[in-house]
Amino acid sequence: MPSTSPARIVESQATSTSAVATSQAEPNMNLRLALILLTTLLPLGCQQPESAVTTSPTATAPVPSTPSEPVSDFDGARAYAHVKAQVELGPRPAGSAALEKTRSYLTGQLRSYGLKPRFEEFTPLTPRGRVKMKNIIVEIPGQQPETIILASHYDTKEFRDFRFVGANDGGSSTGLLLELARVLAQSKTPRKYTLQLVFFDGEEAFCREWSECLKGNDNTYGSRQMAERIQKTGKVDQFKAMILLDMIGDATLAIPREENSSQWLVNAIWQTARELGHGRHFPNTTHWMTDDHLPFLKAGIPAVDLIDFDYGDETESYWHTSKDTLDKIDQRSLQIVGDVLLRSLPRIESLIR
Repeated sequence: MPSTSPARIVESQATSTSAVATSQAEPNMNLRLALILLTTLLPLGCQQPESAVTTSPTATAPVPSTPSEPVSDFDGARAYAHVKAQVELGPRPAGSAALEKTRSYLTGQLRSYGLKPRFEEFTPLTPRGRVKMKNIIVEIPGQQPETIILASHYDTKEFRDFRFVGANDGGSSTGLLLELARVLAQSKTPRKYTLQLVFFDGEEAFCREWSECLKGNDNTYGSRQMAERIQKTGKVDQFKAMILLDMIGDATLAIPREENSSQWLVNAIWQTARELGHGRHFPNTTHWMTDDHLPFLKAGIPAVDLIDFDYGDETESYWHTSKDTLDKIDQRSLQIVGDVLLRSLPRIESLIR
């Protein structure tokens, strides 16, 4: 990770022993599958089949073309358009006029899907004094009141020495969550559990570094606000899972398993990714992150963080730099994550007791 950000420590590790053993036990099957897929795809071009791709714990592979047959109703082009709309508003730190315009855009889109957004307003103490913030929450009722949260932060970090538009951090996840809202709101398939889609304000620190100010609490304002409210109202048991999206638009998509996350949620999503042929974009490598999922874990709510922190090229990271721009975002990555999440939800629901 960049030397300028010691608080978000990323510790990539090798694929688990069991996963390695499995891959070694089936070389012939994988070879036959690779030859079959290669024969099938040759008339279409030189796209490499998934089973023929070799990745290391730190390597990423190009994102494949979106399958001709849709996996879900998710539309990566729509998600990308939402990212573009946010970027065009410029830097969007908490408390800014640009973030207010972002809220208007998000709520306008949500209302167009037939949803009724509500605000969770709060004014936390920050290194800049009291700042007005608003989480945006929409609810899609299920057959039961027990709830699964899907979330992203929609603010960007403020930098005074360069222009930071946050295309990936948090534009990509917010655009994806907005498209998920459309698909889920228009779905005619009954859901077992209620869904809450939450756009967090104030994830980013006001000080330069994540834990530099307020004894490490200058961050995750919106997620801490919501988790504390759930605890105070005695409704922790109502919330069965929380799925956090953050930095998922990278053209070389590779989302490792996050070690703080609830393993049953990780396993459910990663299994779905493998079944859809996207295993290389959800590798069995691991990293450790502090993010908006931690307040929910501390409250006793299972949570998972989907984040591709390896964002950049061979020479530099684009995270929290002027290079986190729209040209780094690939709608195919948004499509992959959207498809995987939508196909994971029934599996996650089946695991909730």
